Amino acid sequence: MICESRNKRLDWLIGQLMNDVPQARGIGIPADTVGKRQLLRVLMNVREPKAVTEEFLAVQDAELQCQLREKGAVRLDGDGIDIWQGDITRLAVDGIVNAANSQLLGCFVPLHGCIDNAIHSAAGVQLRLACAEIMARQGSSEPAGQAKITAGFNLPTAHVIHTVGPIVYGDEPTADDRALLAQCYRSCLRLADETGLKSLALCCISTGEFRFPNRLAAQIAVDEVRRFLPSAKHLHHVIFNVFKDVDKTIYEELLGKKCVAGQPAQD
Repeated sequence: MICESRNKRLDWLIGQLMNDVPQARGIGIPADTVGKRQLLRVLMNVREPKAVTEEFLAVQDAELQCQLREKGAVRLDGDGIDIWQGDITRLAVDGIVNAANSQLLGCFVPLHGCIDNAIHSAAGVQLRLACAEIMARQGSSEPAGQAKITAGFNLPTAHVIHTVGPIVYGDEPTADDRALLAQCYRSCLRLADETGLKSLALCCISTGEFRFPNRLAAQIAVDEVRRFLPSAKHLHHVIFNVFKDVDKTIYEELLGKKCVAGQPAQD
């Protein structure tokens, strides 16, 4: 019965989103739950930020909270600096950092593997709407090095801090690229502290598709956190969230400590 009820919920959500995504109309809905969830994410990824009904949000939130329970939220207690490897959308901390693009609206590429896509998909359509409000007030693209904060919605974190890192176009990062990446970390840390966050998970900003070398990016990140924490008023726990093994190794070497496992977060 639970599976049947969930499949009906997914079918309803998909049908509602297809009305908002004209190019998706006529696409067949998969028969299996995994396929339905994948199609739901695709439609969420490509949906433009526009008004949505309270009914849709209630049903969507029920589904996303179900997905969160399946993958399991992780609590990280402590002080100072830690490293944690895994899906940042599982972290039950006060805030997480999203490596955004200059639109600040999330990744529109269906099922893309970037952290921006993962965070928006797990948070729900409310996150894109919140970011759209910020961008409408701002009236221009988000410059690299700055930071904006939103609620976490269906994420286990209370807040998401969005920052746009520099894109490396040459063989090596320029002095400006290095300065902008350092500014990204300073902006995120400052905003978290000013907002009263006590714990913050930082992602590997500008690595991967933005082509910043992993080790240099990590060194910049570690330097900025070490400089900031002693004078912070509220922020006392910073977690370097890594996904790839190469980043895990680099951060463990730079910090001289191993990844922490964390604890299952209580409902």
